[in-house]
Amino acid sequence: MTILIFALVALAVCALLVLVHRWLWIRLVRDTTTPGGRTRRVGTALAIALPLLSVAALTTGRAGAPFRLQQTVAWPGYLWLAALLYLTLTMLVAEPIRALWLRRSAHRDSTGPVVERPEPVEVPAAAAPAAAPPAPVATERPAVADGLSRRRFVARTVGGTAAAVALGTVGAGTYGVLRGPSVKRVTVPLAKLPRAAHGFRIAVVSDVHLGPVLGRAHTQRIVDTVNRTRPDLIAVVGDLVDGSVPDLGHAAEPLRLLEARHGAFFVTGNHEYFSGAQQWIDHVRELGLNPLENARKELPHFDLAGVNDIQGEQEGKGPDFGAALGDRDRTRAAVLLAHQPVVIHDAVRHGVDLQLSGHTHGGQLWPGNYLAELANPTVAGLERYGDTQLYVSRGAGAWGPPVRVGAPSDVTVVELASFQA
Repeated sequence: MTILIFALVALAVCALLVLVHRWLWIRLVRDTTTPGGRTRRVGTALAIALPLLSVAALTTGRAGAPFRLQQTVAWPGYLWLAALLYLTLTMLVAEPIRALWLRRSAHRDSTGPVVERPEPVEVPAAAAPAAAPPAPVATERPAVADGLSRRRFVARTVGGTAAAVALGTVGAGTYGVLRGPSVKRVTVPLAKLPRAAHGFRIAVVSDVHLGPVLGRAHTQRIVDTVNRTRPDLIAVVGDLVDGSVPDLGHAAEPLRLLEARHGAFFVTGNHEYFSGAQQWIDHVRELGLNPLENARKELPHFDLAGVNDIQGEQEGKGPDFGAALGDRDRTRAAVLLAHQPVVIHDAVRHGVDLQLSGHTHGGQLWPGNYLAELANPTVAGLERYGDTQLYVSRGAGAWGPPVRVGAPSDVTVVELASFQA
């Protein structure tokens, strides 16, 4: 039954995507070009090729295709997904403008040409027959510039403007990802934190998503950004990779250069389990990171714990809060690393003071933040749940399209504050 429901949903999504692509082809290709022209042929070819590349980008990794092939289809395929979103949104806004423009044009045309008639002239009865009055003069309305039909002119103007806005949005969002994450600073007061730990800084890195699009150069940008903040501790809270160690080990190599007085720690995200979690746990350990697999590290002034991602439950390696937190001294402050914010209620039950998470990307592509709110208690930022505070990072990379709109990437420096200071 579950498989049948999944198949029906997948079929409905595919049908919707086909209809959306056809509608965009009509508005942006058919309505703006001449039949049989080269521009129409090129536009039609792209309307077929780009969706196929998107399907290839989404499936080649899971299918175990050669990494070089994954890289070849990833850039155009994933970028088209982002472009499709914003082309659809801008064309939906443009559609009523187009319809109103055409309606007003049709109304003006239906009134016909403006006719100029001469003033009536009185002719005396005895006078000789006069010449026939001049015929009415019709004044033609000016044709649309460049000989285009009015409908095509409207289609090109409206469609071109909408496409420019959509592609400009995608371009700006791509530049934001490729230039690297910014630094965000948040102060979190903890009641149990001793005065000696006041000002302790944790650099939170999440959702890097190394893969066929974001590679070694992106890792180096993140490492440079983190090291410039001079943190006391670094927390990598999952979704580091989308791929295997043989394909992405080279891309992750700059992580070896991370510097922090109390070291760098790592917990798995759901994408690690799509990529082979154990091989990455072993590899990040070789790079100098300390994996916390349902485990706890007692630091001088507070406990640092980490739990596996809930995706690991399918392999029998899901989160175990009892193993990570069950026997600790609750008079000490506890900071928990957990990839997904949804485990916050388990953290509350186990007396965690602060949970650090990622996973949501802050929505990544507006209006994706509204969808993310449906599945996560907090999409981005700091919120309180009982005696536990939850901070959710927007992430340092991007999944799928290397594009962010309305949710810029960041590395967050969480500064712990003591009430006793």
